[in-house]
Amino acid sequence: MSDTVAVGPDRVVGLPAPAIARLIALLLPVALLGGALGSQYFGGLHPCEMCYWQRWPHAAAIVLAALAFTAPADSPRTRNLVLIAALAIAISGAIGVYHAGVEAKLWEGFTTCTATGRGLSTADLLKQISRTPLVRCDEVQFRFLGISMAGWNAILSLGGAASIVLLSRRGRRT
Repeated sequence: MSDTVAVGPDRVVGLPAPAIARLIALLLPVALLGGALGSQYFGGLHPCEMCYWQRWPHAAAIVLAALAFTAPADSPRTRNLVLIAALAIAISGAIGVYHAGVEAKLWEGFTTCTATGRGLSTADLLKQISRTPLVRCDEVQFRFLGISMAGWNAILSLGGAASIVLLSRRGRRT
């Protein structure tokens, strides 16, 4: 009987629901940020400004979730860190919704091109500009199953954040 996997209101595949939430809070942003960096450095896809915006909350979520593993699993500190990590993941998802909307031309983005060439000669500035890939936020570089990377980030981040919150609440004793 001890070899059976317990599934119930407080346990999922043998682990307490808050432990699953803590794992998701760490592994989801690691996977999404890793996928973004992999597509950039190994896949040759250059990120736009809004792509970078989506990465920062995932980096914060990784730090928060990692800190959640330094405290006892059932402590309020751990639960709070996991929920704040879920919030960071949801923020990245919300940025992904906005970015996907810009890509789909549902609304106009508010990013502008900026130059960082202060103090450079005109020739040096032109060299710098010609070496920098121009990536527009309103054009999709890659789709999988008809959904852009920003769209996938929105779906996975918002779904993951909701799962983390539900699992955190599921194992909470009131």
